[in-house]
Amino acid sequence: MKLTDLGPLMVRRQDGGLTFERFRADSAVAPLQWPDDVLKDFLFDHGDNGAFVDDYGDIDLCAINWQLESIPAADFHGMPTGESDDGCIEEYAKNPVYWVDVRPREVGLHWEEHGTWLRPPLLIDRCFLDPSGSGLQVVEGRTRVGVLRGRVREGLHVAPAHQVWVARP
Repeated sequence: MKLTDLGPLMVRRQDGGLTFERFRADSAVAPLQWPDDVLKDFLFDHGDNGAFVDDYGDIDLCAINWQLESIPAADFHGMPTGESDDGCIEEYAKNPVYWVDVRPREVGLHWEEHGTWLRPPLLIDRCFLDPSGSGLQVVEGRTRVGVLRGRVREGLHVAPAHQVWVARP
């Protein structure tokens, strides 16, 4: 199953007739057994975004296994995102304080107290995008990764490792 196979479901979501709970229980996505955070960020929120579909539309969604992992902060330096958003992580990194300030207060407090994001971003093993690819790529959470890079660059409090959802074969 690919993102384009979910077209009719996405139309129902766009029309407002489909809550996340009903989306998650739909026979098209329930068999994936993805964690709710991943299902919401990857499919419910972005599954019909044209640029997102361009970047990730060829992936067999059934082949993905999501794992919550801890990744060292240094591993995020230079980590790419999808072609459609190339360069955006560095744009967010230019002003990490601003991008935290425009979020709900608890986001900023979490950065200050824990040196990390409140919700884990989504990363994907690049082998899904190119059979000879290696390493990880940011799928969703580009602002969070940009804030992390910017905080490191500015010498602000950053935890040594960060929780992320990783798509693995």
